[in-house]
Amino acid sequence: MQPPTFVQGFHDAEAVARMTYHPLGDTGLQLSHLSLGGGPFGGLYGEASEQTYVDTVHLALKSGINYIDTAPWYGNGRSEEVLGKALKDVPRSSFYIGTKVGRYEPVPERMFDFSAKRVAQSVDHSLQLLGLDYVDLIQVHDFEFAENLDIIVEETLPALQKVVDSGKARFIGITSYSVSLLKELVERSPVKISAILSYARNTLIDDTLEGFMPFFKSRGIGVICASPVAMRLLTNDSPPDWHVAPKAIKDASRAAALYCKEAGVDLARLAVQHGKRLKGVTTHLQGNNNCDILRQNLDSFLTPPTPQEEELRKTLKKKFFDLLPEKHWEGVDPVKHWEIIRQLRTQSGVAK
Repeated sequence: MQPPTFVQGFHDAEAVARMTYHPLGDTGLQLSHLSLGGGPFGGLYGEASEQTYVDTVHLALKSGINYIDTAPWYGNGRSEEVLGKALKDVPRSSFYIGTKVGRYEPVPERMFDFSAKRVAQSVDHSLQLLGLDYVDLIQVHDFEFAENLDIIVEETLPALQKVVDSGKARFIGITSYSVSLLKELVERSPVKISAILSYARNTLIDDTLEGFMPFFKSRGIGVICASPVAMRLLTNDSPPDWHVAPKAIKDASRAAALYCKEAGVDLARLAVQHGKRLKGVTTHLQGNNNCDILRQNLDSFLTPPTPQEEELRKTLKKKFFDLLPEKHWEGVDPVKHWEIIRQLRTQSGVAK
């Protein structure tokens, strides 16, 4: 059955038929099981031409991907700007899109702002860059970086409800690396949270998300699962310099990549197939720098693993990841961030 976003004459009907679609909680939206991450369009994983990014967006949409995720943080608005150009002549009914508030510039003292005033400004700026009247999902970005959850509960989320009431967004979501904090904020939220975005917690390394799935399902919340390759750890390439995973995880990932190379198998494909195994996920979010990577990811996602690949996946988990003393890096960045903030405040004479 074709999804509600299918547009005759725009989509590749055969490609759309290969994709599956799943409900985003109780929103009524039907999202493609594979979705498009906007991080690469902001330069987070290297650089490519603007036309390369535009072509990638068009290929993704015509291939049946109907959900796009972006944020002001991705290149300080660059991702949203690129998407605005890519979507200019695309039928609005052919896609869903989500952006975020709360995380902004790559300067510590201006990186996070969860205030109601900034929420309103951010949404208007995002819509301007995207060239849209509304987004389907507006999300609080990495809220674990707030000094406490009270500001999110008392200020950020009510401000987002006003955004929804104004028609500038349809539904509210939250994103965090900490799955336990996602659960806590859902429990405390004064407004309806329709979706959560969890990244790098359903991987060959770390399966934390699985234990929280019954809770999110019980609340009618859609689960967006991002980065099955753990932000490039589980690929044949080296992770980006900014990756904060502990050395033991990076070493195990490099060893697994070498093991796969010797076996003639792509580690990223095994990682994507592993992520797909978790039941109840609405969509799996992946970034793509260009059309070639997108085609590779589509093939990895849509083509079932061979018996040999499945056996190798099990071997990788047992040999490299199951015995790791730490399987995550939760808590590393927020602590470091707020220590930097305090130092800056002290240097400028601002009270803590």
